[in-house]
Amino acid sequence: MSQSFRVNAIDTERRLISLTISADSPEQARAQVQAQGMKVVGVKAAAAGGWSLQRKPRFDLLLFTQELVALLEAGLSLTECIETLAEKEIRPAVRVVLDELILALRQGKTLSQAMSARPAVFPELLVANVRASETSGDMDRALGRFIAYQQQIDALKKRMVGAAIYPAMLMVVGGGVCLFLLGYLVPKFSRIYEGMHTELPLMSRLLLAFGGMIEQHRLAAALCLLGTVAAVVWLAAQPSVRAAMMARAWRSPWLGERLRLFQLARFYRAAGMLQCGGIPVVTAYERVAGLLHPVLRGPLLQVVAALRQGQPLADTMQRAGLTTPVALRLLRVGEKSGQLGEMMERIASFHDDELSRFVDAATKLIEPLLMMLMGGFIGLIVVLMYLPIFDLAGGLK
Repeated sequence: MSQSFRVNAIDTERRLISLTISADSPEQARAQVQAQGMKVVGVKAAAAGGWSLQRKPRFDLLLFTQELVALLEAGLSLTECIETLAEKEIRPAVRVVLDELILALRQGKTLSQAMSARPAVFPELLVANVRASETSGDMDRALGRFIAYQQQIDALKKRMVGAAIYPAMLMVVGGGVCLFLLGYLVPKFSRIYEGMHTELPLMSRLLLAFGGMIEQHRLAAALCLLGTVAAVVWLAAQPSVRAAMMARAWRSPWLGERLRLFQLARFYRAAGMLQCGGIPVVTAYERVAGLLHPVLRGPLLQVVAALRQGQPLADTMQRAGLTTPVALRLLRVGEKSGQLGEMMERIASFHDDELSRFVDAATKLIEPLLMMLMGGFIGLIVVLMYLPIFDLAGGLK
């Protein structure tokens, strides 16, 4: 089934244009544009009409970086690239950022200096990577490294979020079924049993009483449910509560090790990207320290201090607890071969794959457990509703 795709491309006159292409897949849309002699910068599904629950980011950093690389490779100067991006931009908030970059470049500032004036838009990692490339002259390669880094981080996050969607939907649907049974069916059974004038089992009486209470106070029950959900959401959004929950998770032997592995993978990928861009190891570690949880940030700063005193990297990282067996071996190889940045990126890729396998295994375990839990709870309600009928049938025999 064909759908619409938004394709950003560079035409034969080296202008960045946006096209809406109808195709069966992104690859087919890309091929259609390339057949016209244009270079494709990016392809994404066109936004559907109507209301959207997903809030789009004000500034798509990844898309901006991809388009900037494509224009640089096409032979445009840096100022011309950003001017081209600004000309096709229709969102005021994004246009303001691009205009500020253009103004700074025209005033003789470097791109890293222009970006550093907007820390909320351009992260320190990107600024440091661009600053290093301004002296080496390979900005397109530096931006390409940042694109690869961001894509890897986004892919892992999307995988984790995607793994949580099905269990969340299962809980919502199961909760809705339970509310329907308690608020609608149970009161009807209660009225049937009232006319029978028979002694009901204790658990059935409690269930029928609870269902009757919900029926008599539907508005209060609904407000109580909504209030509980709102309170949970509000508490989850509080920094102090989230910090306390994270601290408890870090203390868990099972979950804490996975959080540590995720943090280390992110650290190694960011540090490797900076070192491949020519940034010294000490400076790179200082730049990425802010990415780490406080549990690991302190040991990393101790490593930085030790490196300034000339101590070997791999052993220092091991003493600080910032390595795994695989990471330690690859760090030692990187120290000997002089390819420390490449080894760090390999470490990050290895641990990303490990985390992906963990997410898949956890999902396969949690989903059936949730189904069993919700099925058991719903089944218990149904059995307690019909239990008096079963007792009555047994008495007639």
